[in-house]
Amino acid sequence: MKSIATILFAALAVAAAPAAAAELPDLGGRTVKAVTENAYTPLNFADPKTGEGIGWEYDAFNEIAKRLNLKVEWRLSSWDTMIQAVREGQFDVGMDGITITEEREEQIDFSDPYMTAQQFMLVRADEDRFSDAASFAADNTLFVGAQAGTTNFYTAVYEILDGNEANPRIKLLETFGATVQALKSGDVDLVLMDKTSAAGYMGASPAAFKLVGEALGTEDFGFIFPPGSDLVAPVNAAIQSMRDDGTIDALNQKWFYEYQAAQ
Repeated sequence: MKSIATILFAALAVAAAPAAAAELPDLGGRTVKAVTENAYTPLNFADPKTGEGIGWEYDAFNEIAKRLNLKVEWRLSSWDTMIQAVREGQFDVGMDGITITEEREEQIDFSDPYMTAQQFMLVRADEDRFSDAASFAADNTLFVGAQAGTTNFYTAVYEILDGNEANPRIKLLETFGATVQALKSGDVDLVLMDKTSAAGYMGASPAAFKLVGEALGTEDFGFIFPPGSDLVAPVNAAIQSMRDDGTIDALNQKWFYEYQAAQ
């Protein structure tokens, strides 16, 4: 999950062509419990005006549900318990910018990727003590903010620091938004983030942040399901239909460009 990255859009779009929609399975109005965190702008977060959950993943899965004739009940969960809760069947589908990894695939089922991202280093705009991963690692006074168990955490551990998951230079925070706030306030010196999301934060606070260094890795995001879920194949078909008709491109435009610019 979670990155600092160029989003290479191989993802979802809106307004299915009638012919494509007709080929999708009809799941008969079945109700599915969908879970997210509401803490990963712009994929899922609380509308600052209404408190309602909004974002790219909300729109994407609501569109999937529309195409498959599903009813969605949205629930919230912290990141650190989400994968286990889906694995146990407490929820039918989960999403939170969750990176597809071999380790996670042993616990849960993934959809096909709906988005591909690369991780970059987000720092304060006046940062001049380091300019890449090597110079950050060399300065023991610098700290990185991350959520435990995320790909950002593991990238910090294994691609920037020394491979020690207990390294005290990694400050663990409960939400992705909290890591960005910690960076802004000076409690940490680096946060890993996908490039497009970083552009949103930089657009919202142009004097506060900048990116440094090269991309640190590429990751695919997918929806997660309990093992053996019969939703995987229909959701994959809906994702493909959304790629084909431009819905994913429309969602990318809406949430990564238009919404961020409006903020």
